[in-house]
Amino acid sequence: MLNAERRRTLYLLIPVLIILLGYVLYPTFETFLESIRKNGVFSLQNYQDFFGAKSAANFEALWNSVYISLLSVLFSALIGIPLAFIFTRYNFPGRQFFSNIAIMPIVLPSLVGVMAFMFLYGEAGLVPNAIKDLFNLSKVPFSIGGVSGILIVHAYTMYPYFYMTTSSALNNIDPSLEEAAANLGSSRFKVFWKVTFPLLTPGIVAASLLVFMVSMASFSAPFLLAGGYRVLSLQIYFSKINGDLEMAATQSIILSTVSIGFLIFMRWYQNRKDYRMASKGIGVHRSEVNNPLLKWVMVTIGIIAMIVLLLPHATLLLLSLVPDGAWTWQTYPTAFSLENFRLLFDTPRIWEPVKNSLIMTVMACAGVFVFGIITSYTLVKRKFIGKNLLDILVMVPWALPATVVGMNLILAFNKPSVFSFGNILVGTFWILPLAYFIRFLPLVVRSTNAVLEQLDDSIEEAAQNLGAKWFYTFRKVIIPIIMPGVLSGTLLAFVQAVGEFPTSVLLYTLGNRPISIEIMNQLRMFNMGQAAAYGMIQVGLISIVMFISYRFFGVKSENTL
Repeated sequence: MLNAERRRTLYLLIPVLIILLGYVLYPTFETFLESIRKNGVFSLQNYQDFFGAKSAANFEALWNSVYISLLSVLFSALIGIPLAFIFTRYNFPGRQFFSNIAIMPIVLPSLVGVMAFMFLYGEAGLVPNAIKDLFNLSKVPFSIGGVSGILIVHAYTMYPYFYMTTSSALNNIDPSLEEAAANLGSSRFKVFWKVTFPLLTPGIVAASLLVFMVSMASFSAPFLLAGGYRVLSLQIYFSKINGDLEMAATQSIILSTVSIGFLIFMRWYQNRKDYRMASKGIGVHRSEVNNPLLKWVMVTIGIIAMIVLLLPHATLLLLSLVPDGAWTWQTYPTAFSLENFRLLFDTPRIWEPVKNSLIMTVMACAGVFVFGIITSYTLVKRKFIGKNLLDILVMVPWALPATVVGMNLILAFNKPSVFSFGNILVGTFWILPLAYFIRFLPLVVRSTNAVLEQLDDSIEEAAQNLGAKWFYTFRKVIIPIIMPGVLSGTLLAFVQAVGEFPTSVLLYTLGNRPISIEIMNQLRMFNMGQAAAYGMIQVGLISIVMFISYRFFGVKSENTL
């Protein structure tokens, strides 16, 4: 029996190890080897160039990336945490509606969100020009761009991570703990600082990690808004298109080191204390806002926040209705029609990026669905040496910036290898589905782990004691129980992959260009309406998938943070 169990564990481990070694560890190792080569010879010259006076731009880009990422964490927290407190702790008219609106930035893919902000608040944007005309000003009073523009876009698109994790943590805090501190004479601030805030630390750390890593890998906002401002994700892209793969590899290793270093620091900070509490299982208590003035002030703030949050979505919809060539020199669009959407469905060439995105995303999601089940079951329900190391290896693609994952695959598969079955994958259709598969695999593994860890081993043992073979038990007992977790992770992988831009811009070809690349191409050709129509297709797909995940599987986005 023992030998049979060991064989079964080995059979499960073999495909897991092949995938992780071949498509996570091997590409990362190839990038490291490339970074310590100079003209094909072993050398540390690339690192000397990176930090030396000859390449001050690289060091400047590194500092700018860290600087922007830290500020993005700060500003996202300053928006998301207070909103979570207001909507979780206080009851007032419209609270539920406003709390649902608060997560709307989640449905905007990175490139689409930046595009909407450009149309709204850029130099030719609708809001600055409306203010200029309203007050008869000689020029627009403001326009977003540079560092401030990047931070505004980051704060808007990333604060939901703090909002969702803080809301979830607040809902799990036993209110009797705060009441006991208040009864012992503590002020409201002291109760918050000494009791509530420490209990929120795990959620805040998780959100900080996510925002920092997403910001370090941010490509769309710096690419469209930064002007001459350098960040490391852009430097990797420029090195790659200029053919300097050795420097691109060096920059990728440096960016990975900083991201993983921040991950280790935040985990250390979180693990300094024990955040468990002896809960009585009492749900969160919301305070009713009885003061009429305060009540309507909060409602007014909620309405204003709703308008600000929905403006990018409304702008995207508005611009998608502007026919090609109908908005050139005019300050505002004046003609509207469904021409852009008609072209999408009537012209195969225009529909092709949508088809590519759907095919590649479905392929990647099918892979993460199957592999996620096997990997998660192996990690949670099997005992073997090196389990913790394997768990870390599974999460590496989520910790690495998207541009780094792209560079890893370029350097690993621009030549034949056993993992590409003797073929060169770079420049083919298959490289992007593989990138999406590797990039979003941790989402499925993590969401499935959460369900498997709650599954009592006695259920599986009971089925086998009744005569069921292991595979029959796995197929008929285990999989139906864990299916909600597997599907939730797969659906969230779909949401991420269908809007993926940083990895796509490094790996796409003319034959597999996805929606995000076509949006960039349309913006370059000043076809604003067509770009917005593609953006609306992305937002629509993501919204449908998020609705399905919540409506049928009860999954909210914070479950995978």
